[in-house]
Amino acid sequence: MAPVDSTPVPKPACGAIDADTLDFGTGFDCFDPMSETARRPLGAKAAANRKLLVDAMRAGGFKNYAREWWHFALAREPFQKQRFDFPVTVE
Repeated sequence: MAPVDSTPVPKPACGAIDADTLDFGTGFDCFDPMSETARRPLGAKAAANRKLLVDAMRAGGFKNYAREWWHFALAREPFQKQRFDFPVTVE
C-alpha cells in the first residue's frame, strides 16, 4: 500500500520517469518522433529541460543529434572516420 502523501508520477512514452528523474518528455533511448529535441507540442517542463541540456552540452563543445534529445557528439570531432571500442573502467 502506498503512503497517503505519495502522488503518482507521470509516465512519458517509451520509459517511465521517477521522482529522481528530470522530465524530458520521453524516456532515454526512446526511438519515437516525440524524442526529437525540438519536438512540439511538448510540455513546458520537458521543453525547458531539453533546452537546458542542449545549452549546457553546446557550451561544452558538443552538438546535438536533433532526432534524439539525449544524443550528443563533439562538435569538432578529431577522429571523424575512426570508431573506438574499448572497455571503460574505474580505478
